[in-house]
Amino acid sequence: MSLPPRMRALSARKTAILSALDIGTSKVVCLIARLDPIEAPEALRGRTHRCRVLGIGHQRSAGLKGGVIVDLEAAEGAIRRAVDAAERMAGVQVESVIVNNTGGRIGSQHYQASVRIGDRAVTESDVHRVLEACATRTMAQGNAVLHSLPTGFTLGDMRNVRDPKGMMSDELSADMHVVSGDATVVRNLMLAVERCHLVVEAVVATPYAAGLAALVDDEVELGTTVIDMGGGTTSVGVFFGGGLVHVDALALGGNHVTMDIARGLNTRLADAERLKTLYGACIASVSDERETIAVTLAGDDGDQPTHVPKSQLVRIIRPRVEEILELVRDRLKKAGFPATSASRFILTGGASQMTGMTEAAKRILSGQIRVGRPLGIQGLPESAKSPSFSASVGLLVYPQAAKIEYFRPRRRAAESADGTNGYFARVGQWLRESF
Repeated sequence: MSLPPRMRALSARKTAILSALDIGTSKVVCLIARLDPIEAPEALRGRTHRCRVLGIGHQRSAGLKGGVIVDLEAAEGAIRRAVDAAERMAGVQVESVIVNNTGGRIGSQHYQASVRIGDRAVTESDVHRVLEACATRTMAQGNAVLHSLPTGFTLGDMRNVRDPKGMMSDELSADMHVVSGDATVVRNLMLAVERCHLVVEAVVATPYAAGLAALVDDEVELGTTVIDMGGGTTSVGVFFGGGLVHVDALALGGNHVTMDIARGLNTRLADAERLKTLYGACIASVSDERETIAVTLAGDDGDQPTHVPKSQLVRIIRPRVEEILELVRDRLKKAGFPATSASRFILTGGASQMTGMTEAAKRILSGQIRVGRPLGIQGLPESAKSPSFSASVGLLVYPQAAKIEYFRPRRRAAESADGTNGYFARVGQWLRESF
């Protein structure tokens, strides 16, 4: 099993400057931000720091298809340009970044393990023992574990215990949600970043990052599904009971709508993207037959564009959008999360901004729908306060949530070599985290 780097939890008393790199199929975004500790929890209780963006750089993506790197050199060039723009704006040199991953068959697995306690109070050591027992079961050839999230503990017949420490039991069980992706895809993603002389601090699943940025506490507690509609992929994250409980991804996104427009109207991809952005809609209106749009046919110089009714563009876009939403609905149902009228859905990502997307999602998913934007962040330019930057901002929120994850500890040779059981290493770690 391949393990990406693990991010050390951000100390609640330390100010930090972090960099995030959102590598998508349509754009690459680099954010540099300062995180300052906050005295008391604000509206977003899970956050320990106030985040202010110092620099932002975004470039058209290159070398990616369906969230997967297919041209390493082109991807490296796009990353370099985005990072350089953010560095110039912030006046800070980026040395390490938090990266997202959307492609490569990201998915969820759930594991459970139990340990005997002996009818006494549960200690911190017991909690670590049962979590490590869960972690040993996550071994899967060819998979890279991105997140390992304890979802609850069981003491005897008492389930869904959040913190068992100090409670009495004869047996302690733990449930763990593991998010993984294709190891080859993750390795190549990290390689593209490392070729830019940057260190990868952590790799975060895109729907998890989008949820961290766009959801409020009650939505995470009551149950909400985040649908991040990007250029090459549509990824899904289900949040319930205070945490992430399921992820999935489809290799379909806004670029597929653009390709359908280019084929249907016989125009170039660049012109198809422009038409989608300016006039695209998922639902028909009474004026569509009367309103016309200018279309430059492929191979023409544009002097005499063809005029077609807007309804023709809508008839091309609508089936593809419905297909994506229906696939999301069916995949959620298969995973045990059927869409109902009481379900909550948050749409993020660039493709979610298309006119009528909320109405189309409500018709197919039959739940409560809203468009999600980055919450609780300062210093973002107006152009970046949109759903397409939710995942980018979520990467800056992730260090505040990293403390809840558990990974099987890597044994250090020094612990057995000097016989001190890693005493000096632990003291050094405590000093780094506390001051």
